[in-house]
Amino acid sequence: MQNRESTPSSGNVFTDLNLPHADDLLAKVELASKIIAEIQQRRLTQSHPAAILGIDQPKVSALKQGKLSGFSIERLMRLLLVLGRDIEITVKGRAKSRSVARLRVA
Repeated sequence: MQNRESTPSSGNVFTDLNLPHADDLLAKVELASKIIAEIQQRRLTQSHPAAILGIDQPKVSALKQGKLSGFSIERLMRLLLVLGRDIEITVKGRAKSRSVARLRVA
């Protein structure tokens, strides 16, 4: 067996890949996953959630495929509200163990 190096994850794959705005990217993915989970829980086809959300079917398809460049965090939150999901935003001091503050979706 080969000796392989490994690097512990930061908990954000986008940070680990050194992508700009990594916290924003992770937040968008987490919000989109909650939208997709709600759609799946309701057992809706793509055209039905499109009508509910006020977007076209290709946007629902893009959302399900993780193509989120056309969605802002704010827009994703509005879609969750339309689906009847509450959103809470909490602002607090950063942990002393981190040098920078972060954005997280729970």
